[in-house]
Amino acid sequence: MALVNEHFLKLSDSYLFADIARKVNAFKVSHPQMRVISLGIGDVTQPLCPTVVDAMHKAVDEMASADTFHGYGPEHGYDFLREAIIKNDFAPRGIHLDPSEVFVNDGAKSDTGNIGEIVRWDNSIGVTDPIYPVYIDSNVMCGRAGVLENGRWSNVNYLPCTAENGFVPQIPDHRVDMIYLCYPNNPTGTVLSKAELKKWVKYALANDTLILYDAAYEAYIQDADIPHSIYEIRGAKQCAIEFRSYSKTAGFTGVRCGYTVIPKELTAVTLDGKQRVPLNHLWERRQSTKFNGTSYISQRAAAAIYTPEGKRQVRDTIAYYMQNAELLRESLTQMGFEVFGGRNAPYLWVKTPHGIDSWRFFEQMLYAVGVVCTPGVGFGPSGEGYVRLTAFGKREDCEEAMRRIGEWIRSTH
Repeated sequence: MALVNEHFLKLSDSYLFADIARKVNAFKVSHPQMRVISLGIGDVTQPLCPTVVDAMHKAVDEMASADTFHGYGPEHGYDFLREAIIKNDFAPRGIHLDPSEVFVNDGAKSDTGNIGEIVRWDNSIGVTDPIYPVYIDSNVMCGRAGVLENGRWSNVNYLPCTAENGFVPQIPDHRVDMIYLCYPNNPTGTVLSKAELKKWVKYALANDTLILYDAAYEAYIQDADIPHSIYEIRGAKQCAIEFRSYSKTAGFTGVRCGYTVIPKELTAVTLDGKQRVPLNHLWERRQSTKFNGTSYISQRAAAAIYTPEGKRQVRDTIAYYMQNAELLRESLTQMGFEVFGGRNAPYLWVKTPHGIDSWRFFEQMLYAVGVVCTPGVGFGPSGEGYVRLTAFGKREDCEEAMRRIGEWIRSTH
């Protein structure tokens, strides 16, 4: 008899965004006359930039000829992409990496969810709260999160990020084995200064803690003094894994490509404490067993964003979304909402009015004006009383959403 992995039974019935999709679809059926505007799920709307499209066409043509056809590629990723990553994303910031430390994947979500396979199931974990749900759910699946008690997992150290502490998580006063940091942050849209990030690296080195650093939105940073990579901090290579994505940087949500950096000097200890094991080697072994590499076509597309024309076109797209963020932030602020984020990230974290809980405000927005947001409580206990909006919509949809919300607010006062 096959026995089920009962840790899966601890999960909620569906993923947060599946819940939202189900509620939105039900609304559409009962309100066919209303055009729904989604500012909830962080999917992009602008097309791939021309340089990327040209690169994909050329790659497809290569696949059509026996002389240039590509079958299985290296699990790490092709050298042409890994070298472009190092040359463009890290070297200009004084960060020196070897190509063998870069692992190309099919998007950051996969690796952030799977990385826990190379460390023990009983490590304690810490998360900034609120946080991207994948970090918690993937640890629930293997039993690392413990049991759910009053909305919190017993083996998870929650590090509240609230308006009261300026959305800067407090360093734990005890040792935690693994800590997830995501900056610019999803969902709050806030960032960590270099001084604050130095504190985390110092803590990790002192406590032999592994930092899992999700930098999927680093391309949206506008302020020159905000770090784009944790490796800008001295010593971080000894304690941190960094995840990057092209999904929001270059509109690859439907193309699928990203990468993970695992420095060779990063190690973890065996249970008896007698051996330190390089995590780079373990991840390489895991990937060669469970992953056959990212599509050649996708990798050629990713490499194209590092060309001069690709860089310019990607910057233009990012600027478009950040202009949306400014529009949303200024409009909502004028309406009287308390708004955070949206300056160095494509997300806005909006406090619900009059203490309304997150799901209730989500339903009010949906049924009153046909605008979809994401309930903050879906990202963790400290998300209650907030909703997340994304700037990834089309400009005209962002303008229309603000017009509808503005009329709704005025009609209720």
